[in-house]
Amino acid sequence: MAPDEPIVIGGMLVISGAVSYLGEDSLGGIELAILHRDGQLLGREIEFVLEDSLCSAEGGQAAAQRLSADESIVGVIGTNCSSAAQGAMPIISDAGLVMIAPSNTSPSLTDEDIAAGGSHLPGYFRTSHNGLMEGMRNAEFATDVLGATSIATVHDGDPYTEGLSRVVAASFADLGGAVVFEGAVNKGDTDMASILTEIAVVNPDVIYLPLFEPEINFFAAQMQHIDGLEDTVIIGGGASFMAGFPENTGEAAVGIYVSGPLVTGNAYNTFLAAWDDEVGGTPPSGYHAHAYDATNILLEAVAAAAVELEGGGLLIGRGAIREALAATEDYPGLTGNLTCLEESPFAGDCATGAALAMFVITEAEVYDDNWPPPVAWNFASDSPGQAEL
Repeated sequence: MAPDEPIVIGGMLVISGAVSYLGEDSLGGIELAILHRDGQLLGREIEFVLEDSLCSAEGGQAAAQRLSADESIVGVIGTNCSSAAQGAMPIISDAGLVMIAPSNTSPSLTDEDIAAGGSHLPGYFRTSHNGLMEGMRNAEFATDVLGATSIATVHDGDPYTEGLSRVVAASFADLGGAVVFEGAVNKGDTDMASILTEIAVVNPDVIYLPLFEPEINFFAAQMQHIDGLEDTVIIGGGASFMAGFPENTGEAAVGIYVSGPLVTGNAYNTFLAAWDDEVGGTPPSGYHAHAYDATNILLEAVAAAAVELEGGGLLIGRGAIREALAATEDYPGLTGNLTCLEESPFAGDCATGAALAMFVITEAEVYDDNWPPPVAWNFASDSPGQAEL
């Protein structure tokens, strides 16, 4: 790398379509991480190249192909969606690059057991939590806090929604509950009457529904009109932890529980103030702090891997960056102290897993633009208490 060349990092984020809020949320975190370094690393300008990975395997594959063809790129932040990560990971891995995901949670992505459904390849890391933890805690919330004895799960075939549904069902059964229905809808479905009628027959206490918009909006709204589900509670996942979900769903969103990131502390409050100043308003989803942390540990790995050459040049090997990132230990991030693990099924997991909570949607989120919603249960709590269904 010549003395006057910038340090270039890539981004694979969803910046168009129904879930573009995830990309906007991550992009703000990335930009603030670069800004807080005055746009400099090792005395050079940091350049950020962004590609739209959509929220699909095909989108992730296309974004990864474009970025991996750019020899100046030292590492990549992304993707947002687990499906896009599955498309991108083989290409990024083969190119010797690293990718650090701020909002992927599918358990398969850090599982090296390909025969059992794992998809992890060298070079993949994430600062978002592993869905294994989220799924287990969601099941505990349903049984220990809501007192549920029966559950139905619904996914849309996405690695994220299907993986989480599988973990929640298995964990709920391990806790002694009855899994009375496991089903799926298709992305793009608008008429949920058929699956809702099927679920009403078994009358579960809880429906676990980690769907994206707009499918979750249709499901929740139409559920209000199905006999037999009047007292059934919906638990959603991180895909619906976004500021637009309550308003887009309307009155039917009130009382829905949604699991999502919970980040607190003075450093995070300072970050939010900077967001308001530089980006404007409040972040639209919950993974901005994870994107901020992902950017910082990537840049720290680049700095650790760099070798200064005579004449002011730099040698930054992709393999050296991968090794430096894998060696990340107790990095003080906004989301906690980050240590990147190497052993499957957590290969590449850097998150503490503690920055999670269950939130409940109220009328203030639906009608008054309040965000985020109030915490119903902090997953770090040892005393969950008991609530009524």
